Amino acid sequence: MTHANQLTIAAARDALRKGELSAVDLTMSCLTAIDAGDALGAYVHKTPDIALDQARAADARIKAGDAPDLCGIPLGIKDVFCTKGVPSQAASNILAGFKPEYESTVTSKLFTAGAVMLGKLNMDEFAMGSSNESSCYGKAVNPWKVDARHLTPGGSSGGSAAAVAADLCIAATGTDTGGSIRQPAAFTGIVGIKPTYGRVSRWGIIAYASSLDQAGPMTKSVRDAAIMLGAMAGHDPKDSTSADIAVPDFEAALTGDIRGKKIGLPREYRLDGLSAEVTALWDKGADMLRAAGAEIVDISLPHTKYALPAYYVIAPAEASSNLARYDGVRYGHRAKLSAGDGITEMYEATRAEGFGKEVQRRIMIGTYVLSAGFYDAYYNRARKVRALIKRDFENAFAAGVDAILAPATPTPAFGLGEMGTTDPVEMYLNDVFTVTLNLAGLPGVAVPVGLSASGLPLGLQLIGQPWQEADLLNHAYVLEQAAGFVSKPEKWW
Repeated sequence: MTHANQLTIAAARDALRKGELSAVDLTMSCLTAIDAGDALGAYVHKTPDIALDQARAADARIKAGDAPDLCGIPLGIKDVFCTKGVPSQAASNILAGFKPEYESTVTSKLFTAGAVMLGKLNMDEFAMGSSNESSCYGKAVNPWKVDARHLTPGGSSGGSAAAVAADLCIAATGTDTGGSIRQPAAFTGIVGIKPTYGRVSRWGIIAYASSLDQAGPMTKSVRDAAIMLGAMAGHDPKDSTSADIAVPDFEAALTGDIRGKKIGLPREYRLDGLSAEVTALWDKGADMLRAAGAEIVDISLPHTKYALPAYYVIAPAEASSNLARYDGVRYGHRAKLSAGDGITEMYEATRAEGFGKEVQRRIMIGTYVLSAGFYDAYYNRARKVRALIKRDFENAFAAGVDAILAPATPTPAFGLGEMGTTDPVEMYLNDVFTVTLNLAGLPGVAVPVGLSASGLPLGLQLIGQPWQEADLLNHAYVLEQAAGFVSKPEKWW
């Protein structure tokens, strides 16, 4: 089968089960595409030997009639997931040379389901960023291109988004702390879902902000997202925040029937600076859902305007605590010292050399807001705002809203090096529509719906009730079918 790397999970699964394609051939197709796509900077560690060994094992399972949905499906793994014996650096020099002696719960579950690991994918350092420009490996590039400009694939899961959009894998893992699955998905014309906090185990994922981080799939279709989420989700006793809640059959929930459902449009999301194209797309998306039988209602989420500042207090605060462990003593980078230097000098030099500027900035902010004189003024106040934001969503759902439709990003993908170079807040504003879900712990999915006037993907975001990913994915499936988005980037790499 030529160009097998372009298949969806669902199509590849069916072809493998029918014997029309082998897992080895599918994997080789992806590996060939990866080598040809080096200019995108999506992969930071390629694992062809591991991939082919896993593919041969998958073929044996398929032949024996033991073929879970992901058996033989080649995936890219974001560098934030610990993979046993394979470099796992979170795109940071501070973890140079680190090869875990253990497997993250998510990758372990995927490999148990027969998935194939093609390699580790680029990302913003420690998942702190919205453009994949803070990686120690260099920038990942969006396969969509306008004129001669290289565009961001989004962040922090930029390598995952670029790889899926360019068919350098069948699907990929991502993590989402403030929009790091949904924003890159919208920028690259793919599907990305952030599940309810606690739906997917965080064990073995290099932490950024522990009360916000959540892993999820990045795929070529909503059906693929449903299939992959089913394999990733589930209770994990090793993660104290993992919920002991049954995992439904997400794919079976894709009925395409949303008649009588109530979809909310939050008026506070119509912000100054929202591009006219995104506003028009949002209205068009609402019309699509209305045509499918849903009722569209205006809702209010009154504390939305406080979400971004609250997020950029809470997330750096948790980061400053989580990243304190990287000191050069046990693993990773250690600075060379001068005669007479002690452990304090070693800590300072190691962290100054190992962490990039954006990570240093967030550690400094986090340490400041947690300090004795400012804890109540900043961190405690942000926690109270977080509770109010969560209550806003609870009130909307209690009033009968089944899902909420909103933009995923305020603009299409921007050029690499064009945003946040002088003022980091400019980059932070890109998360304005996504951080609310992380603060509230809600599931959200980004779906490609159209193209901008310049030919770049535009996505919308659907927000669901806690633990209702099955219903949320069905809404996303209806939107996907109505939009009929089939555009792919023209190959230039």
